[in-house]
Amino acid sequence: MIRSFAPARPAYLRVVRVSAWYDLVIAIGFVTPWTYVVMHDALSSLAEAWGLGAVPEFDVWQTLYANLMGSVVLIWSVLRIARTLPVYGVFDGVGRMLFSAWMAYALAHGASRIVWLFFGVELAFGVVQLVPWWRSRGPVDLAHAHGRPADAPVVRP
Repeated sequence: MIRSFAPARPAYLRVVRVSAWYDLVIAIGFVTPWTYVVMHDALSSLAEAWGLGAVPEFDVWQTLYANLMGSVVLIWSVLRIARTLPVYGVFDGVGRMLFSAWMAYALAHGASRIVWLFFGVELAFGVVQLVPWWRSRGPVDLAHAHGRPADAPVVRP
């Protein structure tokens, strides 16, 4: 089998790392109530200027969930930057597909069209991280996803 973009290759690891840096930059704005105020105002202004629909009014519940999400994404991004492994690309790709599904749901139910900006990035990074696994091994083979060569023997208990 010819693999033009095998998951353990440096190009794939660069994709995993770039997606982590993107998450780090975006997540910083959601991590604390103080940074989220700035992010909320920026997104509201952008949505208004581009005619993308209103962003919901700022409230304490929205802030709580934004901070929780931002904190988890921040930690996940730092892990992928500090120790980039092919398996993280698989999990990140699956997570991005989930994020994309929920963003599509929100868009279908009237969310501000500014969500399209995030949706596009999530979907693209998800596809780019999952397709090489699918093409090189069929369905994702997590037994080999940690970077061990695909032809290495698997020791079974």
